Amino acid sequence: MRKPRDFDSELKALAEKAKQLKERRVRDLGALVTATGADALDADVLAGALLDAATNTDKATGEGWRKRGAAFFQGKGRNASDGPNKQPEGTLALDGGTASA
Repeated sequence: MRKPRDFDSELKALAEKAKQLKERRVRDLGALVTATGADALDADVLAGALLDAATNTDKATGEGWRKRGAAFFQGKGRNASDGPNKQPEGTLALDGGTASA
């Protein structure tokens, strides 16, 4: 005979997993802000820039941003991209909380 499923505990586990994923996303976005040097901007300026980017409908502008972002993640946007501190593709380079140029 099959053991009945405990839907309550499964839902609780899924909710906890979703919470952990959301917290990780927030941390990753914070690390991205720091790594790009955007943490030096006033919060109002950063929020305005992000709102403008989120509502951008110009495909050419969006493509330019995408290319710059891809270059950043590949290390081409940082000064020491060929040095020993080069990060693997898709990771953020954080130097003790200071942003790379």
